[in-house]
Amino acid sequence: MNKKIVFLQLFLLVIAQSLFSQTADQPSFGSKHHAVKPGMKLVWAEEFSKNGKPDPANWTFEKGFVRNEELQWYLETNAKCKKGVLVIEGKREHIPNPNYRKDSKGWKTNREFVDYTSASINTRGLHEWLYGRFEIRARIDTTMGSWPAIWTLGTTQPWPSNGEIDIMEFYRVGGLSTILANVAWGTEKRNVAKWHTERIPFSKFRKSDPKWNKKFHIWRMDWTPEFIKLYLDDELLNTTLLSETVNPDGTNPFTKPQYLLLNLAIGGNGGDPVKAKYPIKYEVDYVRVYQSVK
Repeated sequence: MNKKIVFLQLFLLVIAQSLFSQTADQPSFGSKHHAVKPGMKLVWAEEFSKNGKPDPANWTFEKGFVRNEELQWYLETNAKCKKGVLVIEGKREHIPNPNYRKDSKGWKTNREFVDYTSASINTRGLHEWLYGRFEIRARIDTTMGSWPAIWTLGTTQPWPSNGEIDIMEFYRVGGLSTILANVAWGTEKRNVAKWHTERIPFSKFRKSDPKWNKKFHIWRMDWTPEFIKLYLDDELLNTTLLSETVNPDGTNPFTKPQYLLLNLAIGGNGGDPVKAKYPIKYEVDYVRVYQSVK
């Protein structure tokens, strides 16, 4: 064979591999092929393929100070889709709190200024699911003050009787960086949850891969009528049996549909964010939901 032709073929092969290979520290650019799951069908996917604001047909925004006395003020402008990835940015800012009231004792209204902003998006009122496999490919910022999460909530009762599943949380536990996988439901006490929590020291992941926090990873939930199993890169972190998740009134929140939330909180459990490098970035490559073929 002509040497020039052989050289050209090798050159084209190298270019093709460069274009179509996907490494762990990059988003999955291109067609984002959906992997086939035996016995399952893809029922919903968000690939964040259109630049700009997240698709309003799929997502709504939380706004302002929302929960847990966290420091961030949620803004729509802190969540944007860029090159096939949702980027939520936590920023250090100093702007007036429009809800400030002098002498107020409420944590949402007694702060005269907003010092941090971020974003929280969810599918409430647009998409919800009962059972299935949920896969989310994301890269989290592990700097001090960062508290990213992938989670679901029900709508039939007040929290926590509506049920909460934390597919992923990252924050400080006893001052140590920690990956958490949690399931919560109701108790006899108002606003007090029964938790099944698994806390894995972040050092475990860094020990096996010093560049872990620079890469994208896949968080997964397998939710059936019998159990909820939470995984990170195919490693099982938490198994919760639905026979155990019964509220005091006899209802089970995990036999009813839930919606999905993606958010980046600042401060609170995330730790003191004063010395963090800004913006803090939480990147989500895709969200995919599969259900069993009947």
